[in-house]
Amino acid sequence: MVDDDLVVVKEADRFLRDVRLAQGRAETTTKAYAEGVSLFLRWSSRTGRDWRAAARDMGLFMVWLRWTPGNGGQRRTVIPGPGSRPVRGDSRINKVLTAVRMFLSHATVNRTVPGWGLEQVYELGDVRDLPAEARGEDGGMRVRLRARHRLQEPETDIDRASNEEIVAMFLACQSARDRLTVLLISRVGLRPGQATGLHRTDPHLMMDSRPLGCDAEGAHLHVIRRQNENNAWSKSKKSWVMPVDFLVVQGFDQYALERHDRLGPGGSDFLLVNLFRPPFGAPITPAAIGELFEALSRRAGLDRLITPRMGRHAMASNVADAGGRLDEVQALLGHKHAGSARPYLHPKESRLRDAVDRVPSPRAIEREVGR
Repeated sequence: MVDDDLVVVKEADRFLRDVRLAQGRAETTTKAYAEGVSLFLRWSSRTGRDWRAAARDMGLFMVWLRWTPGNGGQRRTVIPGPGSRPVRGDSRINKVLTAVRMFLSHATVNRTVPGWGLEQVYELGDVRDLPAEARGEDGGMRVRLRARHRLQEPETDIDRASNEEIVAMFLACQSARDRLTVLLISRVGLRPGQATGLHRTDPHLMMDSRPLGCDAEGAHLHVIRRQNENNAWSKSKKSWVMPVDFLVVQGFDQYALERHDRLGPGGSDFLLVNLFRPPFGAPITPAAIGELFEALSRRAGLDRLITPRMGRHAMASNVADAGGRLDEVQALLGHKHAGSARPYLHPKESRLRDAVDRVPSPRAIEREVGR
């Protein structure tokens, strides 16, 4: 990362390298952090502040973020007032502030920023004000940090794709590869980066995989985090086994025939590759899945655009509708905590009706007690 004079900002460069390599963050995450830190450094430079001591004016930075474009165009500011629209929304500002806090914390650890800087961006506390159950079993003292500067974002719901919409998109596919892609997202629940990061050795579609050195039962996929040439990246740091059903197995079989017909035994080791445009055999990118879902939504004549994320939500909701517990949904989505799976659950109205109907009437309860 360089400043306005094209001089490398060593601390920022070291921070981003550590995020990418030592912490193992995705390239997209590292890029987002880089954009946030660059805005902070630009604001510090243009307002005559030393970034090492600028944490005390974080509130002014938030105002600058809301009303100042970051493209360096002729119009450097937007004047607040009736009819004026902020340059950045609350969500974007919060993401920038998160990157800046991490950058300043990293610089504090490396003694580039004075220790008092953390007190400007975090409220410092300890676990003594927490309930005993939340303090940990070792009884030791722990310091807690809470961000001082954070905007209240409106809650936004991510809708699930309905089964009818997914079927319509599936029928609108013009190749076995596209049909398998739709299944991997909406029936297996993979993220685009996980689907495009699959290698041909990751699917184990036999009932007994022990000859492959794998003890997992039944047909399944191995979702593995790798550094891939197509920038496909699994968000989950851990690897896990994902069971698949007979529809997905059929999708794999049909795609294998189509791929061999187009490429023979050639092509890259990636599972999903270019079959219909050059470079033939090269892995498709995560962005290509988003483009595919957009095209299928139009081709199927749907009333709205279905995104890969909505397909992943559909998979989680279908598991829950079929009686799956939260810990099962968590494991299938590759989440670390069970609570992470809750936003993915969108129960059918019929399931909600059944839940209400299962509640016994007061008379039934009275008769049961009378016995």
